Amino acid sequence: MNAEKLQKMAGAVRVGGKGSVRRKKKAVHKNTSTDDKRLQGTLKRLGVNTIPGIEEVLLINNDGSALQFLNPKVQASIAANTYVVSGPSQQKRAQDVLASMLAGMGGVPNMQSLAQLMGGGGAGLPSFNPEGAADEPEGDDDVPELVGDFEQAAAAKAE
Repeated sequence: MNAEKLQKMAGAVRVGGKGSVRRKKKAVHKNTSTDDKRLQGTLKRLGVNTIPGIEEVLLINNDGSALQFLNPKVQASIAANTYVVSGPSQQKRAQDVLASMLAGMGGVPNMQSLAQLMGGGGAGLPSFNPEGAADEPEGDDDVPELVGDFEQAAAAKAE
């Protein structure tokens, strides 16, 4: 072996400075435990409580993809409007997930009766606005017309 090759090998395995112990491999330190502790501390300050008994969580995105969590750990703080879902997840297509949900609920006949109960048409899914606002008639927010004169009624009542 030549000296150049030895110097190259010695520089690759030396972790510290001059006089330190040589190691074959650098020790990799994981910071995930500190990040997890910090996250748990923040959640504790928000006052989240664990919700037991949830078998599955589906998050359906606008682009047609879905994130499925099986047997997740779900924590919630209603006051802070915060929900935490943790656990192993799978990326799936929304059509596949909805088809399996439909089969689990008893198929198309039960879905039609569910749609009728929710106020939608019997032939398809209930009317749903993904922005979160229900489809309401436009005139519901108007102030009703005044039907009588309240001053005259109050004066008549006082007499």
